[in-house]
Amino acid sequence: MATKTATPKKTATPKKPAATKKPVATKKTTTKSASKEPAKKDAASDLKDFFEDALKDIYWAEKALTKALPKMEKNATHPDLKKAISSHLAETEVHITRLEECFKALGLKPEAKKCDAMQGLLDEGKGIMEETKAGAIRDVGIIAASQKVEHYEIATYGSLAAYAKVLNEKKCLSNFLATLKEEKNCDELLSTIADTALNSKAK
Repeated sequence: MATKTATPKKTATPKKPAATKKPVATKKTTTKSASKEPAKKDAASDLKDFFEDALKDIYWAEKALTKALPKMEKNATHPDLKKAISSHLAETEVHITRLEECFKALGLKPEAKKCDAMQGLLDEGKGIMEETKAGAIRDVGIIAASQKVEHYEIATYGSLAAYAKVLNEKKCLSNFLATLKEEKNCDELLSTIADTALNSKAK
């Protein structure tokens, strides 16, 4: 009787471990640390110096505004807008006088230092008039440009009033607060004119 030979059991081949993906190297983004701005030789060293510099700055700004406002009035068409611009021109002349009184109270001669911010705003206003047709749409643009100027002046006079209070410059504080109130009133008036008379016409 023939004997069956046992067939050897197949041994399971060990599975190769799954290849692990190598982590993708990420480039390190190095941000350059902001460098300190070197101060100029005549840079303000205390609040009084900074206050006086800001006074010279807004003095230039107000004088520049007296040249720009007549152009805006000439390009405006709505009677309420023309009247508002004319009225603010008269107020701006008073603002200049108040600033000169502040210089006097500080024992300084009135000095204008170019205000880059106001120059930029006035340049933008000129550009808006060039890029809009006369009528409602230009009036809307003039109001937008004028309110940017007003907001800058509101911020400036608010800061000056705060400095004057700390420095106990009572005459300057009184003048700044009076001007600040007029700037805010002008801004509100321009908003009213835009909302009630112009924005819908320019649609």
